[in-house]
Parts: sequence; structure tokens; C-alpha cells
Amino acid sequence: LGETPYTFEIVGNGRQAVESCAEMRPRMILMDVSMPQMNGIEATAEIRAQEAGGARHVPIVGVTAHALKGDRERCLEAGMDDYLSKPISPNALLAKIERWLDESETADRQVG
Repeated sequence: LGETPYTFEIVGNGRQAVESCAEMRPRMILMDVSMPQMNGIEATAEIRAQEAGGARHVPIVGVTAHALKGDRERCLEAGMDDYLSKPISPNALLAKIERWLDESETADRQVG
């Protein structure tokens, strides 16, 4: 992400997103809602199922090309924590990253 301290991994479909989450244990996920093999809603449900019963909850921000009424609600109902619509501005993206990483780190300190 340009001039930020963050690193990222890009995957090609929802199945890879689920697998990468299990393997890499990311601090945050930007989840495209429209992906092949398994869409972002399905991938989020799978990640949340894998987290069930554990102390870990990775923040997931849904991303969609459609700013349609109800998209944000669909993402939140699917277990996502937040929502961004495309095109994504760098400032909006950094604001989401900083918000969710700060909240995640605070929760980790409280749990641990």
C-alpha cells in the first residue's frame, strides 16, 4: 500500500481467501463480495465458522462494485465487520485499516 507499513496478500477467489486466512492468520481481510468459486459472502461465512468457539476474530471489510441499497447490510449480516464500495479511495481504505487494526489490537490486549 504505497507509503504505509502494511503488507498484503492478494488471492484470486473465495476458496483461496478461506485457505489463506487459515494459513496466514491476517490481522484484517478486505473481502471482495464478487469472486469466483466461492463469493465473499460464502467465504466470510466459512471463515466465521472456523473461528467459532475460538478467541480470534479477524476483522473482515466487504468490498463491492455496487453501491446498491442493502449491500452494506448484506455484508454485515454475512459476518463482515464493515463495508467499502468501489472505486476505493486510498484515504477511505487507510481509514478502515487503521480503525480495524486499532480495534483488533485493543481486543488482543484485553484477551491476552
